[in-house]
Amino acid sequence: MIKVLLADDQSILADGLKSVLQSCAELNVVGIAKDGFEAVELARTLSPDVVLMDIRMPNMNGVIATREIKRVDPNIKVLVLTTFDDSDYILSAINNGASGYLLKDTSSAALIDAIKNAYMGDTILPAKIARRIADAAKLVSNDREIKLKRAFSFSDREVEIALMLCEGFTNKQIASALKLTDGTSRNYISAIYEKTESDNRAAAVEKMKALLNA
Repeated sequence: MIKVLLADDQSILADGLKSVLQSCAELNVVGIAKDGFEAVELARTLSPDVVLMDIRMPNMNGVIATREIKRVDPNIKVLVLTTFDDSDYILSAINNGASGYLLKDTSSAALIDAIKNAYMGDTILPAKIARRIADAAKLVSNDREIKLKRAFSFSDREVEIALMLCEGFTNKQIASALKLTDGTSRNYISAIYEKTESDNRAAAVEKMKALLNA
C-alpha cells in the first residue's frame, strides 16, 4: 500500500482529496499537513511514500517544503498541486526534488494514477504546464544564450534545449514541451553532446553550467 501525506492549508480541499484517495485500495492517507513546516515534520515522523503538496501555503511554501522533505528522506516522492497561474514555481520545485506537478483541476482517476506513477519513479508533468515551462525557458537573459552560442556554436533550438537540460528536464519532457518527436529531441541532444565534446548528459550539463556560472 502506498502511504500518502497531504499538505494543503485549505481543510475542505484536503478533506476532499483524502476522500478521493481513500477510495483506492492501494492508497492510504497517513496524515494531513496545514502548512509547509508541518509537512516537513509529518514527513519525518510518518515516512510517507508520496507527498501531495500544495504550492501556496502559509509559513513555508511548497517549494521550500519540498526541498526540506527531500533532505529528510530523498526517497519520498513529492507531487506539487498547482493552478496554471502558479507555474512560475515549477522550475524551482523540480530543481528542489519534486517528482512533478498536478493541476488542481485534475480528475480523480488521473490524480490516483499520477500518485501511483510517481511512486514508481515517473515524472508527472501535464502537457500545458510543460509548454509554460518551455515558454519560461525562452525568457532567460540574452547573455546566457550568447555565451552558449559563442562557446559551442549552438543553433537557436540547441540553445533552448541546452538551457532545459541545465534545468534538469528529461528527453521526454523536452520533446513534450517543444512539441518535438522523441527522435528529433534525441538528435538535438546528441548534437549538444558532440558540440560540447561530452560523452553523456552529466558531462555536457557540467560544462554548460560552468560556462553560464562563470
